[in-house]
Amino acid sequence: MIQQRVVFNNKVLPYLLIAPQVIITLVFFFWPASQALYQSVLQEDPFGLASTFVGLDNFIDIFTDEIYLNSLLTTGFFSISVTFSSMIVSLLLAVMANRVLWGGAIYKTLLIWPYAVATMIAGVLWFFLFNSTAGIIAYFLRVMEYDWNHALNTGQAMFLVIFASAWRQISYNFIFFLAGLHSIPPSLIEASAIDGASPFKRFWTIVFPLLSPTSFFLIVVNVVYSFFETFGVVHAITGGGPDYATNILVFKVYHDGVLGLDIGSSAAQSVILMSIVIFLTVIQFRYIERKVHY
Repeated sequence: MIQQRVVFNNKVLPYLLIAPQVIITLVFFFWPASQALYQSVLQEDPFGLASTFVGLDNFIDIFTDEIYLNSLLTTGFFSISVTFSSMIVSLLLAVMANRVLWGGAIYKTLLIWPYAVATMIAGVLWFFLFNSTAGIIAYFLRVMEYDWNHALNTGQAMFLVIFASAWRQISYNFIFFLAGLHSIPPSLIEASAIDGASPFKRFWTIVFPLLSPTSFFLIVVNVVYSFFETFGVVHAITGGGPDYATNILVFKVYHDGVLGLDIGSSAAQSVILMSIVIFLTVIQFRYIERKVHY
């Protein structure tokens, strides 16, 4: 059978088709990124009326700031915790949902719903549930004689922002893991069951390796999510506190630039944050993808 190649007779049409995406990328990514690079070597007054070229002084000040170095460690722990906790829970839920025979559609729909909640709303929701004075979960914790106050306890504050961030991302991961499970031929699972493999061994030796492309994609997406999109959760629940315990990098960029009016330092921090995420993404594609079975 001879397959014919699709040929565009109009040489302009292909460029018109990709033009919207190119324009969006230029306007909402490359232009802001170029402005951040430009402002990172300037020192502006709080009102933006004058600016002075300072070279790399902003970057030097950042890496000699103990608060910023602490934010780096905090962000690393936060990102790893959010990424792996959300993926592990979502994989477990996807495996359970894949086995449901009666009412499976309702069960899957309920698990997908939380992703429709905006990040800021998710933060406000869990803030009220864990509020030390009026939160229902905090009330039951007090009944069990556990003193909960994330506004004062650094460990509780970190746990809450990780929990709220992971809770919202579980639905996103669940969708992809469930789709990956549906793509696995049932004959492979049935054959291993006939050979006497236990459910855990079937999952670990057959299902999980076949899910490696999905897992790799979700690792990349979740790392980016934890670095950038969790700002709303931290802002709503802790505001970076207490004692900078939840002062992740993306929130510090906002705090120094919007609240502190230090535009040069904030721009330099955004450049560093972008560089870290690009570096981590390249590392994942360079080393983790080698173990992915397509």
